[in-house]
Amino acid sequence: MQIIKLADKNIEDEHICCAISDKKCKDGYEKKKEWLKSEFKNGYSFQKFDVRGKVFIEYVPIESSWLPLDGKNFMVINCFWVSGQFKGQGNGKKLLDQCIEDAKHMDGIVAISSDEKRPFMSDPKFLKYQGFEIIDEAEPFFKLWGLKTNPDATFPKIKESAKLGVCPDKEGITSYYSDTCPFTDYYINKELREYAKTKNIPITIYHIKSKDDAHNMPIPWIINSVFYKGNLVTLEMKAQRHLDKLIDFKKN
Repeated sequence: MQIIKLADKNIEDEHICCAISDKKCKDGYEKKKEWLKSEFKNGYSFQKFDVRGKVFIEYVPIESSWLPLDGKNFMVINCFWVSGQFKGQGNGKKLLDQCIEDAKHMDGIVAISSDEKRPFMSDPKFLKYQGFEIIDEAEPFFKLWGLKTNPDATFPKIKESAKLGVCPDKEGITSYYSDTCPFTDYYINKELREYAKTKNIPITIYHIKSKDDAHNMPIPWIINSVFYKGNLVTLEMKAQRHLDKLIDFKKN
């Protein structure tokens, strides 16, 4: 298998892995491509294997990263996914090596993950095995993992404003999402809106459209997050039946 780097010249002909055959996410898929094209000029990199599957890595210099981080001269992994038949074959290591190669003139690499493996997040066990260490934390479970290539460098930190773990809206459901993932548009504007309407729960939705928007997040996560009465409920894109259990739990 060969690693392909997406760019303006080939993005219309190449798939972006996540939602290849999910017709519900067609609009979100196109929005993700448009978002990528807008960020390529800022050094954003999308590297994938030339196969039909979820085996890719996305990263960007911290100076252009939408994640609410303070630091300089580090590469930030934005999304890193190896699934299905492509797991356990060293493909994740090959993709990470490509990121390390592209960051060879920088001081290191960082990635937001968690205390354990969670959907849509880089696997912390894999990061630890590859030499990453926890360099900062944010409520309720976020961990910033880092790998230095320059031992004298100072690791980046999570912005203090993104360490709150709660959102300022305390009534009903509050959701934040961006076009950095092809699944979010359908989930937020279809599933979550319908759920709130059916349950007669007030809902406020924030569409993160810029780096400034993203840097004002109350948590260090920009793909998708759902809060209920100010408390973080989930980062996953849950079907309505699953949301019911989560919201009921928060009600009690």
